[in-house]
Amino acid sequence: MDLYRDNILDHFRNPRNYGTLAGSATRVSQNNPSCGDSITINIDLSQKGKIRAVSFTGTGCAVSMASASMLTEFIKGKTSTEVLALQKEDVERLLGLKLTLARIKCALLPLETIHQALHK
Repeated sequence: MDLYRDNILDHFRNPRNYGTLAGSATRVSQNNPSCGDSITINIDLSQKGKIRAVSFTGTGCAVSMASASMLTEFIKGKTSTEVLALQKEDVERLLGLKLTLARIKCALLPLETIHQALHK
C-alpha cells in the first residue's frame, strides 16, 4: 500500500502535464462543491481523433490532483473512443487503490472532465 501512496504523493507534488495548452485545444472546467476540488482539462485532438496533447490545471486534494496527472499521462496518444470507455475501475487501477465513498468523487472528477471535453 505504501508504494501506491508514494506514487499518489509523487503525482500530487510533481504533477505531469500541469499547465495550459495554446491554440485550438478544447478547455473544460468542473468542480466538486462538496470538497472544493476544481479542475480544468485542455485537450488537443489530431485530425484522426487521437489525443495529441493534454494538460490540466486546478486545485484539490492529493487524490484528485494525482488522478488528473496519471490520467493525462495515460490518455496521450489514445483515441477519443478509447478514452470515453474509461471507467472508475480504470482510475482505481491507475491510482493503485480501491476508492472509498469519501474519495470516489475526488478521483473521478478528472475523468468526468476529460469525458466532457471529448463530447464538446
